[in-house]
Amino acid sequence: MNMIQTSESHVVEALAALAQTQRLRAFRALVVAGAEGLTPSTLAALLQIAPSALSFHLKALSHAGLVSAEASGRNLIYRAEFARMNDLLTYLTQDCCQGQSCAVVPEAAKACC
Repeated sequence: MNMIQTSESHVVEALAALAQTQRLRAFRALVVAGAEGLTPSTLAALLQIAPSALSFHLKALSHAGLVSAEASGRNLIYRAEFARMNDLLTYLTQDCCQGQSCAVVPEAAKACC
């Protein structure tokens, strides 16, 4: 989903999903985990949060398109949706510096996502 062509309501929904401490921490942990993702039990232990509370937060992040879940045997694997994250960042910065390239992006950041 290209954020530039997406309505502002989708951008607000994604930002609102991240505007809560536990959801932000969960999303960041999934970003760190990368393509491998994490199971809910591993994520709950890592964040020191009750599984029922984590389920609520993952549902909000999933609804906003920021995370996805895939069945792997008897487990679910949650992953950050890097394309959605990058689209959101692009939307937020597309007109920075009056349309001029003003920010130097480190090579490591370009390769990550």
